Amino acid sequence: MLQTSASPSPTRRTLLPSRRAFLIGAGATLGVGIGFLVWPRNWPAPDLARDGEVALNAWVRIAPDGGVVLAIPQAEMGQGIWSGLAQILADELGADWRRIAVEPAPLHPAYAHVGLAAIGTAGLPPVARDIAAFAGATVIRRMNLHLTGGSTSIKGYHDILREAGAVARALLAGAAARAWKVDAAAIDTRDGFAVYKANRMSFADAVRDILPEDAERARLRPDADRRFVGTPLPRLDLPPKVDGSARFGADVRVPGMVFAAIAHGPVGNGRLVTVKGPAGARAIRGANWVATTGATSFEAMRALDALEPVWDTDGEAAGDWIADTLAQALAGPDGKRVAGTDKVEAALGDRPVVAEYAVPFLAHACMEPMVATCRIEEGRVELWGPTQSLTLAVSGVARALGVSEEMVTVHPTLLGGGFGRKAEADHFIEAALIARAVGKPVQLQWSRREDLHADRFRPAAIARMRGAIGPDGRIAAFDARIAVPNVGASFMGRNMPAFAPGADSASASAIEGADALPYAVGAFRATHVPVATPVPLGYWRSVGHSFSAFFVEAFLDELAAAAGKDPVAFRLAHLEGMPRHAAALRAVAEDSRWDEPSPPGLAKGVALHESFGSIVATVVEAGVADGTVRITRTWTAIDCGRAVNPDSVRAQIEGGTLMGLDAALHGRVDFADGMARQANFDSYPLMRLADTPVMATRVIQSGAALGGVGEPGTPPAAPALVNALARATGSRLRRLPLADADA
Repeated sequence: MLQTSASPSPTRRTLLPSRRAFLIGAGATLGVGIGFLVWPRNWPAPDLARDGEVALNAWVRIAPDGGVVLAIPQAEMGQGIWSGLAQILADELGADWRRIAVEPAPLHPAYAHVGLAAIGTAGLPPVARDIAAFAGATVIRRMNLHLTGGSTSIKGYHDILREAGAVARALLAGAAARAWKVDAAAIDTRDGFAVYKANRMSFADAVRDILPEDAERARLRPDADRRFVGTPLPRLDLPPKVDGSARFGADVRVPGMVFAAIAHGPVGNGRLVTVKGPAGARAIRGANWVATTGATSFEAMRALDALEPVWDTDGEAAGDWIADTLAQALAGPDGKRVAGTDKVEAALGDRPVVAEYAVPFLAHACMEPMVATCRIEEGRVELWGPTQSLTLAVSGVARALGVSEEMVTVHPTLLGGGFGRKAEADHFIEAALIARAVGKPVQLQWSRREDLHADRFRPAAIARMRGAIGPDGRIAAFDARIAVPNVGASFMGRNMPAFAPGADSASASAIEGADALPYAVGAFRATHVPVATPVPLGYWRSVGHSFSAFFVEAFLDELAAAAGKDPVAFRLAHLEGMPRHAAALRAVAEDSRWDEPSPPGLAKGVALHESFGSIVATVVEAGVADGTVRITRTWTAIDCGRAVNPDSVRAQIEGGTLMGLDAALHGRVDFADGMARQANFDSYPLMRLADTPVMATRVIQSGAALGGVGEPGTPPAAPALVNALARATGSRLRRLPLADADA
């Protein structure tokens, strides 16, 4: 859709939710119909109370000593979400932050991520939005969809947790009111006590006399009375990580457990043909993997090294030909306009500015490789390990073993990084198949080589950008044509096949970030050219935005140069009517002292991008010394509406920025005969502490709708770096990683 701007000729793209978000959030009409016909409509409440605890609702329990235990359904993978969500609920409840404990919520419809429905339909007209959000929430609840991803945790659960806290507070206030014979409306809760004038009653005492009907009096606190939200409280997950008591996937131990090692064949279309090995060796075979077990992980790895698997592929194995195929697709006639108008051709004129950009496949490279433990007893399947989706883990294992989902239980552990990779269930499925084959509990630990080779990759992409500058010095035309495989088709085909689009289907979500611009331009078009490859694709931190922002924001600097304008001033001139974007850009320009020159050999580059409901502007100062890229400083400004914990927001933005810079410098996976050439951090290097720049982040509390923070820091990092290097060296690089150019 195009929205006319204040001036008569330019048009501005309206930023709407991606097709991926809409499909997940709203559901399909058929899905809703099936849901009403077949899925159960009521579920027993989760019974989590133990050891004298009293459950006030599915989310809040009061311990005998007055401590508060909160059930949190989102995966903690270092982003601080356990603390952020607990902050929202504890604030509404009036709890004492020093006496808060959290634990993973079980797979139960009470905790389904129904907030995805509101997020995915937010851009629709009001009536359609409400209908679609209700339908989507119904589907999500009945699918029992648990998912941590898309930077949706805070905004998706914010209102739900406030309501849960308000109900719990009303129950405690009602109990205190009966004891004191006063109106419950006059009672507040604070620091773990019900309070009325000089009277104080601990939660432990109040919970003994709660009555369900008091929940009807629940009211949300006024924003002015919310003490925790917006405050940098200490994170709940850090002390156990410091003292070593935190439990990750590899820390699990089950009686009688053996260890397993695994090797995978060619990516995507590979299959195991046969396995040779020494006499007495036992190999557990999968469709495209082989595993061994041992009393220790070392024994399992040594047994695996003794095997000689023979692999084959159906069709052409992944290799260097993929880059040629992408280039041919970009130059060819295929592709679908997913946004804008074909009138852009006339507006481009005879001498448009043209540039081609390219990015490679990327691995997630989590510090914790894939790991899972499985025990099968009396037909029941029990698993432990890191996961971003209990739903997909349970359903994947149930399908693989041919059992009902009710027979499968997954106990989530802390995640040593996720970035979208651990939304997949492959490590759980493999552990379950191996455990069934050997008849013992099994812990499967992938090696680093397998973690890189058998990843679900961020796709390679190539773009041709064209633009024109009008006589007024403004962008008269902007045309983005991007050839890239469809990530959604690959992920959904493995995990939710009923919702999967075709592998060769074009969609705006595949090039999210290029399909909608905040800038007013005269004519606009975005075209997706889908390219099918055998490489399995997955959601990598910021998904399509991770490459689209590079294409768009690097090209914005090229257009600014063509217009003879400063990059910041040029962007601001195209942001009329977009005050939040302009404010973020001005903030980062001020913090970085944009108009002041950098030290010799260095220069500053800027990028601005909106993703996951947040606006991020980034300035990178960099140059080249002795043939190596040197990054000295970064400045970032983020408007995520409201920051629940500003420290966590800064940490996520800076972590996302580093991941974007690291990918721009070094990130690359390529294939030969279907096997990844990169096998460890020597060939897939990550940024070291000595190379990390000084970082500064400003959090803008605009009061707008809540946005995400886990992913929006990544997209503007690469273009800001490339733009800085272009200004520092006078030479523009358009292909990532930059290490290739150094070589």
